[in-house]
Amino acid sequence: MKTIFAKECEVKNDWYVIDASGKTLGRVAAAAAAVLRGKNKPTFTPNYLCGDNVVIINAEKIQVSGNKGSDKLYRHYTGFVHGLREFSFDALLAKHPEEPLRRTITGMLPHGRLGRQMAKHLKIYVGAEHPHATQNPKPLEV
Repeated sequence: MKTIFAKECEVKNDWYVIDASGKTLGRVAAAAAAVLRGKNKPTFTPNYLCGDNVVIINAEKIQVSGNKGSDKLYRHYTGFVHGLREFSFDALLAKHPEEPLRRTITGMLPHGRLGRQMAKHLKIYVGAEHPHATQNPKPLEV
């Protein structure tokens, strides 16, 4: 068998929509990251942007199991002395409902220029409405 290297003219980017209401954070993030990388295609090339666009709706209704709502911490360092900021999952979900999903999915993508390009194809929305209806996104079950 020969190795397949995708070319820019051969890659067709589809649109997928994921409804996150009542779903587990890690399962939704893993499915979205696989589609963003292009691992669901037979022409997957690890060093090329061949993934699809992903729209996630109802981000405020995502769930975690056990005590992770209060125990899971998201940390951010501002760069100043004593600048470590910590938020629990529940606090971050209340303030910015799309941020836990965004952080989890971008953590599953490559860390570099390619990963940042893939992260631009991710759209997360609070509520059931999204402005990408003209792209005819296909529903993706998780």
